Amino acid sequence: MQKPPNDTGGFPFQCFRQWQLQEHTYLCSMNTVRVRFAPSPTGGLHLGGVRTVLYNYLFARQQGGQFILRIEDTDQTRYVDGAEQYIMDCLQWCGLVPDESPVHGGEYGPYRQSERKTLYRRYADQLVAAGQAYYAFDTPEALDQLRETHKAAGNSFFYNHEVRMGLNNSLRLLPEETQALLDAGTPYVIRIKVPANEFVSFTDMIRGDIAFDTNTTDDKVLLKADGMPTYHLAVVVDDYLMKITHAFRGEEWLPSAPIHLLLWKYLFGFDHMPQWAHLPLILKPDGNGKLSKRDGDRLGFPVYAMDWKDPKTGDLTKGFRELGFLPQAFINLLAALGWNDGSGQEIFTIDELIEKFNMDRVHVSGAKFDFEKAKWYNQEWIRKQPVAEWQSLVHQHLKEQGLVVPNDNYLTRVLELVKERCTLLTDFYTQAGFFFQAPQQWDMDAVRPKWNEDKKAFFTELVAIFATMTGWENAAIEEAFKTLATAKNIKPGELQLPMRVMLVGGKFGPAVFEIAAMIGRAATIARVENMLGAL
Repeated sequence: MQKPPNDTGGFPFQCFRQWQLQEHTYLCSMNTVRVRFAPSPTGGLHLGGVRTVLYNYLFARQQGGQFILRIEDTDQTRYVDGAEQYIMDCLQWCGLVPDESPVHGGEYGPYRQSERKTLYRRYADQLVAAGQAYYAFDTPEALDQLRETHKAAGNSFFYNHEVRMGLNNSLRLLPEETQALLDAGTPYVIRIKVPANEFVSFTDMIRGDIAFDTNTTDDKVLLKADGMPTYHLAVVVDDYLMKITHAFRGEEWLPSAPIHLLLWKYLFGFDHMPQWAHLPLILKPDGNGKLSKRDGDRLGFPVYAMDWKDPKTGDLTKGFRELGFLPQAFINLLAALGWNDGSGQEIFTIDELIEKFNMDRVHVSGAKFDFEKAKWYNQEWIRKQPVAEWQSLVHQHLKEQGLVVPNDNYLTRVLELVKERCTLLTDFYTQAGFFFQAPQQWDMDAVRPKWNEDKKAFFTELVAIFATMTGWENAAIEEAFKTLATAKNIKPGELQLPMRVMLVGGKFGPAVFEIAAMIGRAATIARVENMLGAL
């Protein structure tokens, strides 16, 4: 990948590319903006994939365009049952619902590549007829042997202009020999014929002008032996037929760009080509390279949007949703992994992101994933949002943990009390579970060192006072507590810790008298007596 020579007939390359970009922008302005996300249904949805969805979605909404979901299932050997539905569920949870998809339909369907098989064959044949692609009859075993031979010599094998004429393909064979093989049903693939000694180039929305020397590009397979297209052919044909105006994808696809550029040139012309943007990678937090599932497993955080259970192995990979992330926080943190608006603002609603998102502010370099920062986003969103926005999610989690919630009003009051202490939605079980169930064990080490008969007598008498109080409000409980402490000549601060452990089980939670008021008189007395018995 390099800057090309000045080979545009004396017209400076920079000016030529600027004209080309302006012309493309003009053409796009005449049409509705259409973007797409095209995942393979092979497993869990990586957070990098969701970020690609997000940037597509934000750009489409900002431009008044459409966001399309296209399932690229041409590699049937890697297809996983349930993965397509999982992708749809992830986008639904994130609030990034496509305008067109296999589920939502649309006038450019079908939206699964496996259902578009006959379309690709036609374009592959067109390329062969034009001399821009060819039949290759080489067996997998023969190619493997060539790779081994080159490897033993310290080289790598590439099927390209340097070796193609010595291999078993229609470029070397006579036409009648090729036809005989086809008539006999000999397995073959169709490969693109990459020209030698040329440059192909495009202007990336993020990276600027990029050019490729075709001498470094091999003759990629376009149509496989089973008749299914490879990604290279399918993505170009589908983007054209679905009228995609902008294509955003990860920078790992840059090496494939010369093949796609040639296909656009051969099949449709550059005037119809989408404007490309190759997004920066999301990097592992403790080194170089793309963040992977293995990094998440190793460092103890998820890299998938939602839990993914592999139907083949039964292995469960945790996701952000099940860990306790709000979708708004998940979207917010992804937006910041490679983009900012320049203002220093960090918390964005989806409407604010749509308003402020700009491809000019997308970074060229990768962003290291910081799980602590991710949790900070979630904590901020828990604090920012009204409890009603996420109460049902917490209720479901508490229910799964075996807790019984008396009513929604009670739950709302509890969540308001403890939300400042929670980073994840799952934290509400540990931070608020005692509001619904008496502690089964206590942090005795926090109480025993300073426990004595005077304190035992205090709590024994306190129980009797609690039982006869006419009201049960926060202030009244605190007054009774402190009045008795003064009478016993014990500092209230020395008594509040044991009281907290009695009610909660540990040294945490909101104000102890608020806890007593919330759980009620009977529960408060029972919990004090339970721990007194244990002590």
